[in-house]
Amino acid sequence: MKYAIGIDLGGTNIKYALVAEDAQIIQEAIMPTQADQGREVVIKNIETCCQNLLDYAREHHLEVPGIGLGTPGIIDNGLVLGGAENLPEWESLPLGGILSRRLNQAVYVDNDANMMGLGEVRAGNAQAISDAIFITVGTGIGGAMVLNGKLYGGHRNRGAEMGHIIVTPNGKTCGCGAKGCLEAHASIPALIEDYTQLLQETDKAIPQPLNGEVIVAAYHTGQAEAVQALNQHFDYLAAGITGFINIFSPQKIIIGGGISEAGPFYLQNITDRVNAQVMKETSVFTQIETAQLGNKAGIMGAAALVFDQLAVENTQPCNN
Repeated sequence: MKYAIGIDLGGTNIKYALVAEDAQIIQEAIMPTQADQGREVVIKNIETCCQNLLDYAREHHLEVPGIGLGTPGIIDNGLVLGGAENLPEWESLPLGGILSRRLNQAVYVDNDANMMGLGEVRAGNAQAISDAIFITVGTGIGGAMVLNGKLYGGHRNRGAEMGHIIVTPNGKTCGCGAKGCLEAHASIPALIEDYTQLLQETDKAIPQPLNGEVIVAAYHTGQAEAVQALNQHFDYLAAGITGFINIFSPQKIIIGGGISEAGPFYLQNITDRVNAQVMKETSVFTQIETAQLGNKAGIMGAAALVFDQLAVENTQPCNN
């Protein structure tokens, strides 16, 4: 059996795992991205994650033919063109080539949300599904589309930027430079910003540290500011998802990211809002669900990317 390294690069943490061909995770870990320390530190951290797993594989005599990496941004054949607002200097970056040379391994790079979608298709909530839309809610908002059974990223993989659909004209300025993007209004940093502002308006203390879990906990106590902030979050997410359903009419909308695991109330609030405004004809076959693989979807997809690429390379004819 062969094994692949799957890396899920986020703005806050790097999740990484050694995954078998049968989708079993053999070894996994997490480490801080340290994005605030610059591009080279982030690349070095990715390299360290990979090397840790390569060492483990070598010690246990496991064959690792490649590494898959999901990263924020628009990716064209291993080159990060840009679009990763949560990572420093993450543009015009030949990430695949850099890591391949440093690690002496084949390295395959794609968008992190695409990898979440691929993971759910191969081992999660979208197996046997021909049309699905994936949304991941975290430091940013990413997305992926599976159309007619295939991962679709637009011409040369430059599309599927689901987090940058405009949900409110002249809204908050997004890291991409536009105003009113879904990411600018419904990401976790946006939720924290909205909650903080509401607390300041009522002269209430701001919890430290402050994250999505703290806001969810306050929501369940009935705290007015937390309820309002999360309701705004639900409204914006539902607006984006409604648009995706009306355009693509998928069989499933799958929501991932840590906050999607907050409990049934989270999915129910979004579903109720979507159902209130979506076109009935486009949504008749659509189910809204959370990612079955949870935070493992990205690493599973990145590993699957390796196996998929190897399968393609093995079927290509040799030119002698």
